[in-house]
Amino acid sequence: MQVDLNCDMGESYGPWTMGDDEAMLGLITSANVACGLHAGDPQIMLKTARLAREKGVAIGAHPGFHDVQGFGRRPIQGLSASEIETLVAYQIGALQGIAALAGHRATYVKIHGALSNMACEDEMMATAVANGIKGVDKALAFVVLPFSKLVGAGEKAGLAIVNEVFADRAYEDDGMLVSRRKPGSVLHEPALVAERVRRMVEEQAVTSVNGKVLKTPIDTVCIHGDTPAAVSLAKAVRGRLDQAKVKVAAFSTAARA
Repeated sequence: MQVDLNCDMGESYGPWTMGDDEAMLGLITSANVACGLHAGDPQIMLKTARLAREKGVAIGAHPGFHDVQGFGRRPIQGLSASEIETLVAYQIGALQGIAALAGHRATYVKIHGALSNMACEDEMMATAVANGIKGVDKALAFVVLPFSKLVGAGEKAGLAIVNEVFADRAYEDDGMLVSRRKPGSVLHEPALVAERVRRMVEEQAVTSVNGKVLKTPIDTVCIHGDTPAAVSLAKAVRGRLDQAKVKVAAFSTAARA
């Protein structure tokens, strides 16, 4: 059994630091790099890509809304399909250029924050996101939330689909993430999170807050880099998977077309 561990990172900006990217890069196998619109900047992107290359970690673009002040977690209404496609393509291209400068290569895309949450439930937005990725490079894998509109949109666009679950987020009965505005939406206890991940990977399923078991292929597991206990969570998860003899490796060989 094999699974990838990914983390959202490169979210610092100028002298301001978000998360411990260097420590996380020693524990994960794929890094979702912020592309400068919701977080990050060109120098942070370059530093992150270089560190990932040195540590043998795959990198992917992590596009979000153009909303640095809200960290990309505030919904932005009224964008057209063309605007969303362009928003996504612009950020992918930014990372591709920076990755080349770092001697690395972006191999996938994972949408960030409110853009992802909205596209998971809005078919027009999901289609626009998928078309934006395809328009740049149809060889890029598409990391998606199972049970969401992103799955069908990605498949229709002919993208390789990578099914993602979250180590530190709670699920609703329909497979969507519990809103961060609700208590208990983000999990913090390393031992409990690690055992939860082991169970999800071995059972190929997630369990909702109401106990509903939702079966899904699981190719990658996300640990948020901006969570205060991110490094402790990643260490616990990696250790528990090693103990369970689950191979941790980048998902490129596991991507489902």
